Amino acid sequence: MDEIIGGVFMMVTVITGRVIVRLVSLGRWRGEPLFGNEGRIYGAAGALSFVRDGQRVITETGLMFVGLAFYVAAMVLAISVFALN
Repeated sequence: MDEIIGGVFMMVTVITGRVIVRLVSLGRWRGEPLFGNEGRIYGAAGALSFVRDGQRVITETGLMFVGLAFYVAAMVLAISVFALN
């Protein structure tokens, strides 16, 4: 059961990270395909991003960090807004 919850959490953060990267970079950067191994083939071990065909590609780990940072920032903002009231 814990693996299912962890997998769903990872997928949600990766998808959120992909959307955030696409919006912030205005389409110049892209995320690695879900369940793809492009990062293993073209990127260095442990890399968060790499360049392929002149386009920056964010790996699955990098997308997870971006998605997690978004949710942490949203929680901090929500707590600070409710604390001011």
